[in-house]
Amino acid sequence: MAKISIDFVSDVACPWCAVGLGGLLAAIERLRGEAEVELHFRPFELNPDMPKGGQNTIERLMAKYGYDRERIQANRKVISERAAAVGMPMRMADDNRSYNTFDAHRLLHWAGLQDPALQVALKKRLLAAYHDDNLDTSDAEVLARAAADAGLDEAQAREVLASGRYADAVRTEEAQWRDRGITSVPSVILNGKYLVSGGQPTDVFEQALRQVAQEG
Repeated sequence: MAKISIDFVSDVACPWCAVGLGGLLAAIERLRGEAEVELHFRPFELNPDMPKGGQNTIERLMAKYGYDRERIQANRKVISERAAAVGMPMRMADDNRSYNTFDAHRLLHWAGLQDPALQVALKKRLLAAYHDDNLDTSDAEVLARAAADAGLDEAQAREVLASGRYADAVRTEEAQWRDRGITSVPSVILNGKYLVSGGQPTDVFEQALRQVAQEG
């Protein structure tokens, strides 16, 4: 059976990352029994300087891209529809806020050391917390509850968050991906060689996975 290693470079704050993950997971399911897939989440911060308490999402996007409110809202509607279609619901409201995600990446790093399947579960829960529940992903309580909901040990998660553990590892990984030319997310790297960029549909991911599997 072919083996495929996937590095999913992304940020919890990225709605297109939720779209891409939903599409990728569906594609992986289609290859069940045909390929052995290892999925690893890699850190990337879209807004590393996000202040405590966050910022209104629409206002942040207007300032970042220079679009008016109507265009931002139209874009967000498209994203939410794409996300819902792959099982990643989002609540796109005017009062949504954007939050810092560095500690979420630390927790994901820890989860990956525990069990790749639990890391996937945590990633999905964090995306839901951010985009559907609009919870503050810089808040240790929010993150600890997400870990528990994903099936991880809540007490251990709290210890990781309180200790600052894996901060250096996350920063090192972020720098490595930047050095490799990753400037936007999601960036999905297959077997360390092939890049699929953006929140692609399931069919696109499936085709890419099958091509890689044939090589193996």
